[in-house]
Amino acid sequence: MSKTVIRIEKLVKKYRKLTAVNEISFSVKKGEVFGLLGENGAGKTTTLEIIEGLRKPTSGKILVLDHDIKRGLRNIKEKIGVQLQSSAYYSFLTLTEILHLFGSFYSKYQDPQKLLEMVDLKDKASSYVNSLSGGQKQRFSIVASLINDPEIVFLDEPTTGLDPVARRNLWEIISKIKSQGKTIILTTHYMEEAEMLCDRVAIMEHGKILTIGETHKLIEQVKFPFKIDFVIQSISLKRKKELSKYGEVINMHRGNHHQLLIKHKKDLNSALAKVQKMKPESFSVVQASLEDLFIELTGKTITEEEEVNA
Repeated sequence: MSKTVIRIEKLVKKYRKLTAVNEISFSVKKGEVFGLLGENGAGKTTTLEIIEGLRKPTSGKILVLDHDIKRGLRNIKEKIGVQLQSSAYYSFLTLTEILHLFGSFYSKYQDPQKLLEMVDLKDKASSYVNSLSGGQKQRFSIVASLINDPEIVFLDEPTTGLDPVARRNLWEIISKIKSQGKTIILTTHYMEEAEMLCDRVAIMEHGKILTIGETHKLIEQVKFPFKIDFVIQSISLKRKKELSKYGEVINMHRGNHHQLLIKHKKDLNSALAKVQKMKPESFSVVQASLEDLFIELTGKTITEEEEVNA
């Protein structure tokens, strides 16, 4: 059984009348990737910064590697690595010089050249941060969080603003870090990212945890765990009634794209056979995702919330 490396009990953070984190509790096991998911303002970053010791909680108990954060913060900081949403580095130091500087803050630190090689930045060792692309800067910020060879790595929205290729490159780096036996806690509002990387996730909204658990098991709890997407000009009332026995039929965008949302896995083959008899132009079977779960729990998508906040 894996050791618990972080334990949070009834954590609260208030800013005058605003309760940013509202009495949440969870634990993180050694060697897992744990994700805090939610839209902007859900309380993810605040929670992370409290665990890192960057903010003081209003109330609650926080244990990191068996140290109470109120009394053992110095010991904790030696054993954690922190990558922030936005980081400012000295513009007059090279990447290698920055890593040596950061390493000097700890009792031990890793070889900067080996770290840069791990994220394909060895050829940039003598470059300045301002000369890097967005993806390279993010890779370097993760490297900087690893300089002290931490047991736990905190990544706050590590792929925000990156193009799809750079994002996937960063996913590979995060997987490499996990393979070294390190525990990773990350925040994200990208549901696909959480599905790809996280062993367990907690979905947050308005400072509360709505649900928490193993990623694949949470997805199985979705009301309609399977979908059949198909393209057909029209569906007769008789056909629609037949399909409705398996779940819910939706006409997407009032066009010829339809979805059959299926409640039970045992009905999938029969439902698919019915759809094929209709001779659709195309069809595909899709499993539910974390985004579907998020929509069920909150009634909205992350994109909608971000547009409101923009």
